[in-house]
Amino acid sequence: MGTVRIEGTGDEIAVGTIFCLGRNYREHAKEMGSEVPQEPVVFLKPTTALLDDGEPIRLPSFSSDIHHEVEMVVLIGREGCNIALADAMEHVAGYGVGLDLTARDLQAVAKAKGLPWAVAKGFDGSAPVSKFVRAASVPDPHGLDLSLTRNGEVKQSSNTSQMIFRVDQTIAWLSRIFTLTPGDLIYMGTPEGVGPIQAGDELVIALGGIVSAHFTVVGS
Repeated sequence: MGTVRIEGTGDEIAVGTIFCLGRNYREHAKEMGSEVPQEPVVFLKPTTALLDDGEPIRLPSFSSDIHHEVEMVVLIGREGCNIALADAMEHVAGYGVGLDLTARDLQAVAKAKGLPWAVAKGFDGSAPVSKFVRAASVPDPHGLDLSLTRNGEVKQSSNTSQMIFRVDQTIAWLSRIFTLTPGDLIYMGTPEGVGPIQAGDELVIALGGIVSAHFTVVGS
């Protein structure tokens, strides 16, 4: 895929770096048996992980335990380095909703050995994402309902007010380490309720009634 769209513009925006936050909801940290972080936990995905709304999620052959993790996704619209907290929101172009698909079996092995999560998190198609809405149309990104249904049953339901690190805090923190560029995406972490998916599942993800996406899971 390599590109995302902002609704109402028709423009396709080339994606740069995909940043992802781990453990950004306290209840998810608890369900994973992890400590609540004192600063953002960040990992990256390649652009080949992107999957557009409506495209099938193809389960990889190398894992038998792929989990869904629904997340708000922030689209960066302006370049910045060492961005001040007060200026951080000016760098946001739009908001969407996405999935951080995780090979939980491979991640567990990597964690036990103290190894990186790149394979478990960055495989092809592991970052399904919706279209985006303009940032100006979202008065408060920190009060949006976030949900995932699997075959019509709600599996994840929370609100972005529950994020440990807010959008502005995350942008300011990331920009001290990485120069943020237009087209970068930030997956803002998942709430509790993560779980396995299998071939035949129908997944619907939604953010605040402003944007949603639908994906069908197929075998490898």
